[in-house]
Amino acid sequence: MPEKKNVQFEDQLKKVLKSLNIEALNEMQLATLEAAETDRDIVLRSPTGTGKTLAFLLPILRELQLGKREVQAVILAPTRELALQIESVVRSMKIPFKVNCCYGGHPVRIEKRNLSQPPAILIATPGRLADHIHRRNISLKAAELLVLDEFDKSLEIGFQEDMVDIIKAMPAIKKRILTSATDLIDIPRFAEVYRPIKLSFSKPKTAEKKLAIQVVNSPEKDKLNTLYKLICNVDSAAMLVFCNYRETVDRVSDFLASKNVYHNVFHGGLEQIDREKTLSKFRNGSYNILVTTDLAARGLDIPSIKYVVHYHLANRGEDFTHRNGRTARMHADGTVLLLMHEEEYLPAYLTEAPTEFVLKEMPAPPPPKWQTLWIGKGKKDKINKIDIVGFLSKKGLLKKDEIGLIEVKDFYAFTAVKRSKMNQLLKRIQQEKIKGKKAKIGIAKQDVLRIKPNKNDEPNKY
Repeated sequence: MPEKKNVQFEDQLKKVLKSLNIEALNEMQLATLEAAETDRDIVLRSPTGTGKTLAFLLPILRELQLGKREVQAVILAPTRELALQIESVVRSMKIPFKVNCCYGGHPVRIEKRNLSQPPAILIATPGRLADHIHRRNISLKAAELLVLDEFDKSLEIGFQEDMVDIIKAMPAIKKRILTSATDLIDIPRFAEVYRPIKLSFSKPKTAEKKLAIQVVNSPEKDKLNTLYKLICNVDSAAMLVFCNYRETVDRVSDFLASKNVYHNVFHGGLEQIDREKTLSKFRNGSYNILVTTDLAARGLDIPSIKYVVHYHLANRGEDFTHRNGRTARMHADGTVLLLMHEEEYLPAYLTEAPTEFVLKEMPAPPPPKWQTLWIGKGKKDKINKIDIVGFLSKKGLLKKDEIGLIEVKDFYAFTAVKRSKMNQLLKRIQQEKIKGKKAKIGIAKQDVLRIKPNKNDEPNKY
């Protein structure tokens, strides 16, 4: 019987890798799969961007049973963005199992309706899932698999009580997988992890060599002007600007807006829909600069970043590493830039002295070539990416290279369109229907409202 199951899984695995356009599993993913064949729990440490999500999803896939109308696996993630990223990977695997994602900021009534037919895989933030359990919207009594992704981050945020309640609601757990990008010193007793198999992987050396660290000297303690000059000195590739406080993020944003620099902000104070919109527009290139707190240091589905700027130096070496982990990923190069005043000192966690990045007088950066179109229909309206491409091509007369990244949410969609084509496009499609449905369509509103709008930004903002 076990041999038949393994043969079936091998066939599933081939299909999954094909769906994800992956030629083969990496060392960490293979080791996790092998460890999961035992009856012991797993603690997996591996840096951001090394494929941890697929590493814990494959052991789950191997154990899932078709036709079972109960939750079989629970995956807990510390942030909404990480939960959504995991859901995206699961859906991209194209497996024949229902998956649902629950998180704060998403309407409870919609989640309750989705949970009325239990998913095989339930992905959630601890706070939201604990709430559903208390409301009796879902039963986890039959779930045998539990993944605590970025477990250390969940504890840091303060989800311990919620995780205790969730684990108590799962009496049938047979396998626990805990993941982290850093070393876990102590695993709390409530997790009930005893004698786990510990797997530890570091970033490949080839990737580390591609990461350059440089200092940008600021003549002023307030580094706003230095940051602006730096932005003018680099190309228009994706950039993350890390600050230690939300208030600083907003202050930096105000300054960049006064200079008409296209950018956006990301921190825990934003509403969920604004966080989703911010990340969608960053992914599709509608702006290339994201000013953020450490919330963006890990667990986000964003493209490989060319520049990581430390407006504030991280307080801990681990946080510094997480921030830098957003760049020099896979086969790409990356540059880390430290903005420093002469009264500041290099932190002890820097083992090598960085070189200096010398600023020159350069013109302001141009606007990004992409702009985001908002379409008021989504998955729940049976609209998909192919429908949107066909609509923009036939009704909007756009060429293939004038349509960028498309992201379809439950009730709306974001589509990147060449900025130079947006105004004409809106005139052509305002009265048109998409897939026979009338929809509100317009430019996704500029999140940082203090930026002076481009002439193409005027009509119908959403």
